[in-house]
Amino acid sequence: MSPQSPSRLATLDAVGHAELVRKGEATPRELVDAAIARIEKENAELNAVIHKSFEKARAQASAPSLPNGPLRGVPFLMKDLGGQTAGDPYHAGMRFLRDAAWREADDSYFAAKLRAAGVVFLGRTNTPELGLLPTTEPLAYGATKNPWDLSRSAGGSSGGAAAAVASGMVPAAHASDGGGSIRIPAAHCGLVGLKTTRGRSSFGPSLGERWGGFSVELAVSRTVRDTAAVLDVVQGPMPGDPYAAAPPARPYASEVGTPPGRLRVGLMTRGPRAIAVHADCIAGAERAARLLQELGHAVEESYPLALDEPGAVNAYVTVVAVSVARALEAWGARVGRPVQQDSVEPLTWALAETARSWQSTRYLEAIEYVHAFGRRLAAWWSQGFDLLLTPTTAEPAPALGEMTSPPDAPLKGFLRAAPFGAFTSSFNMSGQPAVSLPLHWTQAGLPVGVQLVAATGREDLLLRVASQLEEAAPWAHRRPPVSV
Repeated sequence: MSPQSPSRLATLDAVGHAELVRKGEATPRELVDAAIARIEKENAELNAVIHKSFEKARAQASAPSLPNGPLRGVPFLMKDLGGQTAGDPYHAGMRFLRDAAWREADDSYFAAKLRAAGVVFLGRTNTPELGLLPTTEPLAYGATKNPWDLSRSAGGSSGGAAAAVASGMVPAAHASDGGGSIRIPAAHCGLVGLKTTRGRSSFGPSLGERWGGFSVELAVSRTVRDTAAVLDVVQGPMPGDPYAAAPPARPYASEVGTPPGRLRVGLMTRGPRAIAVHADCIAGAERAARLLQELGHAVEESYPLALDEPGAVNAYVTVVAVSVARALEAWGARVGRPVQQDSVEPLTWALAETARSWQSTRYLEAIEYVHAFGRRLAAWWSQGFDLLLTPTTAEPAPALGEMTSPPDAPLKGFLRAAPFGAFTSSFNMSGQPAVSLPLHWTQAGLPVGVQLVAATGREDLLLRVASQLEEAAPWAHRRPPVSV
């Protein structure tokens, strides 16, 4: 490689990294060594990477057995929630698992597919405890800082992943989304964040679903083509999955750059359920609307009325709280000792205790509501709309510490989180795909995301439109103050 290549690598996306290896212009070991150097340079300031597997990564990158897949040699980070990797620490943001020094014995199917594509795992990124908040400030590992403003949150629950990618440590990183946890940190850190259709990839073999089907896994990246490339690698059902999304007609990478045709787009800038929306978030969505109109699409103010239903919040919280209670029970069984109140954060314990006080039928009632709610949302798309355009979040990245939950007010952080999931969580409930794109920046230099939502199974359409917007209003050249 040339002397300028280390700085060039910091700006290359994952597809670009793989192309260097394919053309013989770099070896996987050189890519991995360069990424490790970037992590060592930036991580002390950002606290994005909490488990480092550098020597293991170097050995894998140097081995002749490294798979010759489409992402061969690409350095990658896994979120410390889901995506288990064999022999590596796995703590899900919990002091309980950190203190138990818990390690996973096997790869998840998701991780195994990435490994088969030639990806090299360098470690795991920070996440809030059990992914419960749209900020990454776990007591177990401390706060991840936003590379655009170190006083602000990188978002959550994939905040460590987003900070690592935005700062240039790695070109892309594993992320997951149960209420906005891919899209929110993507919005706060100036990245592409796609939440896939329910069942698009597998949670196996350890789980069939997470959070009653709300959660999905994919990545955060700087380019649309990276998101498509990772999706091509991980999508598809595995044996024993309880359900799966319909397979795509062709590779998702083929959708990047494909004209989407003239689309009918509904615009929503007011907050669901009367939640206040910050002026910058409105401005971002309005700018995206103008861009879409300039590209020939029809944009009109319209949205699914079901988004205003107050019952959606109750159903969502019910499913999450019951899932938390079950997670604590399951982790206690795996570790061999029960999870006690002082082993987890106040919010986690409060949600679990609340769920334990409910009758078991409350969960099924919530699931029934979720299914009916999803049908009411989907009806809007069946009326002739192709996409819904909204802000990703109702506020820009908040200051660190705003979602702290002290013992005497354990739900404080959960309540403060409402504006950040206002536009995202409904589509976890309906299972529809949605993408956050970095199309606006505040006067203070903070990125603000806009969200596009498609009908179930239409990731292809989202990738076409996202790549069209990426070409019209490029963002990958923008670099945060804290970056390599």
